[in-house]
Amino acid sequence: MKAALNALLLLLASATDRALARYVQYLKAENRILRARLPKVVYVTPQERPQLVKFGRPVGAKIRELISIVSPRTFLRWLDAEGRQRRRRAGPTRPGRPRKPEAIRELVLRLARENDWGYCRILGELKKLGVRKICRSTVINILREAGIDPGPKRGEDTWDGFIKRHAATLWSCDFFTKRVWTLRGLVEVYVLFFLNVETRRVHVAGMTAHPDRAWVAQQARNAAMVLSDQGVKAEVLLRDNDRKYGPEFDAVFEAEGVAVKPVTPASPNLNARAERWIQTVRNECLDRFIVFGEAHLRYLIAQFVAHYHGERPHQSLGNAPPCGPPAPERPPPDPGEVVCDERLGGLLRSYRRRAA
Repeated sequence: MKAALNALLLLLASATDRALARYVQYLKAENRILRARLPKVVYVTPQERPQLVKFGRPVGAKIRELISIVSPRTFLRWLDAEGRQRRRRAGPTRPGRPRKPEAIRELVLRLARENDWGYCRILGELKKLGVRKICRSTVINILREAGIDPGPKRGEDTWDGFIKRHAATLWSCDFFTKRVWTLRGLVEVYVLFFLNVETRRVHVAGMTAHPDRAWVAQQARNAAMVLSDQGVKAEVLLRDNDRKYGPEFDAVFEAEGVAVKPVTPASPNLNARAERWIQTVRNECLDRFIVFGEAHLRYLIAQFVAHYHGERPHQSLGNAPPCGPPAPERPPPDPGEVVCDERLGGLLRSYRRRAA
């Protein structure tokens, strides 16, 4: 077969244009006769496909009139696949200017992600930092390749961003309840508390079985006085839409320059720190006791708050208590040097080194 193909190519190479036309016309007629005796579909092996591509590519668009073993569309698909393989073997090629150094690209993306700037402001900041050889289109392309909108406003501000910006001066408040045994039977007692979002410091304002608006407003005044006496700065206060607050509650804090921000109804995740503290005090303390009277409940909560502030490590604070610095790194202590401090009959435990 190979010898016959070589002989045919040699014959075609030595023929004139007019003779070539007659040869092609004869071969096409012979091909039609042979195809009529073959199955309807002729399968080409992987070894035969490159030969057809090799000799068919120089024919160009005329291959549509000549090819018959497969459809022209199939042959074009072979050409595309072969071209992609050649490009992969040759390696990637990028027309135009070379890419900017990775250090510049990382700086552009950092400025975009840490701010809501557009490409013009980012370009100006780069110029100020001494990066001169960069243009606006390059900044735009870097941002788009990273999936960042180059416009000056990349969507609305997020709740998480709001929390992070105001964490140091952001407080949240909420109620939780505990069923208490009294002489009149079981009574639902409401506990109002305030929590600083950054430090996780908690202030329990008060508790009552009848939390009307007047009582809640009075607790707000007490809490505002306590925070002021402690030198605690508050600018924003988160609360839910419970009707127990009322306009009197908001007025107390607004008079102190604190903006009260009610969260969206039925959205506890927007006040997640307060919700998490409620879960903590219940799971680690209150659910372990049958409470007899408000005085008992007050004692339990006071003990837990003292444990929470000064003894219980908090992961988001580097495993330090909310009101204490993290312990310096030291060699591991001997077991005899570790002392266990207990509260509430051993329910709340913390460990420390024995004083020297």
